[in-house]
Amino acid sequence: MPLPKWELATSEAVLCASCGSSNTVRVFPAVLAPAGGPATPEAASEGEAACFDHPSKRAVAACRHCGRFVCRLCAVEFGAEIWCPSCVAAGSGPAAAANPETSRIRYDSVALMVPFAALIFWPLTAIAAPGTVVFALARWSRPLSLVHRSRWRFVAAILVALSECTAWIWGIMYFLRK
Repeated sequence: MPLPKWELATSEAVLCASCGSSNTVRVFPAVLAPAGGPATPEAASEGEAACFDHPSKRAVAACRHCGRFVCRLCAVEFGAEIWCPSCVAAGSGPAAAANPETSRIRYDSVALMVPFAALIFWPLTAIAAPGTVVFALARWSRPLSLVHRSRWRFVAAILVALSECTAWIWGIMYFLRK
């Protein structure tokens, strides 16, 4: 059960309201500060915890993963938890989910490139064209890019692949009739 803040302000033993056990709690003053205070980082005074990365600034929380003290500037919030920038950058624990995706395969560009690349050695179009149609339809709902893009490349790839398939069917029919 959480201890009331007025009991945490004393440096003596505190009794738990639930079980009655005696606890000695040492907290840094930022815990007792009123919520919604000024957002400007303040200098750490004598006896107060300082930020790990900024020794001249007052710590407002401890990193949930490594325990380093962080100032308001360094504190990275994950819901109800605070993490230090080093743990977020390293992708430690649940902070790994916060690391943004930095690259993505552009399946629409791949689908458009394959039928055109197969034209270099034209017999490959017999395999590449149907494969491109299947690939484009299978990857249609995947995210395209980190930046906004439309699906016109998929449409163009399907149209080029279908025209190659049509050319193969027409060519086979032509030679069978001769």
